[in-house]
Amino acid sequence: MTSSEAIFHDPRSVPLRRRILVRLAVGAARLLARRRPRRIRAVLEQLRRGARPATVEETRAARNDVVAVSLACGGAEGCLPRSLATILLCRLHGRWPTWCVGARRLPPFGAHAWVEAEGVPVGENYPPDYFRPLFTVPCAPGPLSRESVSRESVNP
Repeated sequence: MTSSEAIFHDPRSVPLRRRILVRLAVGAARLLARRRPRRIRAVLEQLRRGARPATVEETRAARNDVVAVSLACGGAEGCLPRSLATILLCRLHGRWPTWCVGARRLPPFGAHAWVEAEGVPVGENYPPDYFRPLFTVPCAPGPLSRESVSRESVNP
């Protein structure tokens, strides 16, 4: 039995300049999604360096643009490329939401990938505790200041 799914797909709702960036992020996300989880995580940990934490609004705007431009990212089975494209698009603007991969808390088992900002899942139609994160890639901590480095070297 099949079930129908309504997907918001309207590329022209995104301005041309932004649409080009979204398509680049989606293309990179689809390539990255073919890699092993360990490799995806390593790449994202490198990319997050120097980014500031994303807000819910920034992350939601990026996710909405990704879904509007890409049919593959808009469907229920598109959670991995959608979450990767969202995080890559945010990174292009110097921001970084938390990328999460997890599983459903209750049977039947179901894996899922999503993004969070300010501790809240963005664009998900599930309660916040519906999925249990297996691993996350949060925004990297900022560089250490001279004061904190000197305090750490004095008090090991």
